[in-house]
Amino acid sequence: MVARRAAEGDNVNPILVATGVNRSFGAVVAAADLNVAVAPESIVGLIGANGAGKTTFINMVTGYLKPSSGSIRCDGRELTALEPRRVTQLGVSRSFQIPQLFNTLSVRENLLVAVGIVAAAAHAWAHSDLSPGRAGTATDEMLERFGLGSYRDRPAGLLPEGVRKLLDVAMALVVKPRVLLLDEPTSGVSADEKFAIMDLVMGAARGVTVLFVEHDMDIVGRYARRVLAFADGRIIADGEPAAVLADAEVRRYVIGEDHA
Repeated sequence: MVARRAAEGDNVNPILVATGVNRSFGAVVAAADLNVAVAPESIVGLIGANGAGKTTFINMVTGYLKPSSGSIRCDGRELTALEPRRVTQLGVSRSFQIPQLFNTLSVRENLLVAVGIVAAAAHAWAHSDLSPGRAGTATDEMLERFGLGSYRDRPAGLLPEGVRKLLDVAMALVVKPRVLLLDEPTSGVSADEKFAIMDLVMGAARGVTVLFVEHDMDIVGRYARRVLAFADGRIIADGEPAAVLADAEVRRYVIGEDHA
């Protein structure tokens, strides 16, 4: 297994920690004793074949799925038993492989809904500048940052796929998270658009800890600073992208090369 770099958790206080996390669906093991510590402002790529456990991990961190056992903490706060809305209010947000939008609402209204989830609990959350009175300002700032201004009044259901992806990520970022999880941010996006979209996302997420699931190794190699490789619910390699992508076990189980 590729060793984890010291800079990713040994010399700093990690912002996200998963300890002994397990999840099974009957006889199927989706997560097997996962132990991960992520340093603040890291950019971590999650790779693996379909069904390897990547999205299961994201779902457990964000409250959409409960671990069978183990603990997940963000900045020292236990997330394991919390519902997704509360996880978001504590500074952990996500986007989805298939954008989860309110299709009959406009782009701006979608962003306002996202802000409202956090603003309702601003009194209990560190980012108190997301008060109801600032919802419009925060939304307009995000429209400008993602270049969505020309779509602001268009129903989300009528947007091109690449714009839908951007709106989904913008909804996750408008709540000013400390940790952002992205599930295949470039899936369904044309090869000509993928780098431009990732440049926008990473620019908007500057200063935020980012974990992203991705099958495109060009995206992983360009943007990740650390890579976790999953196979059969386990983490089989963890380290710098070049080292992980060169690992024999990763090349066999993730990239698909036959070393028999």
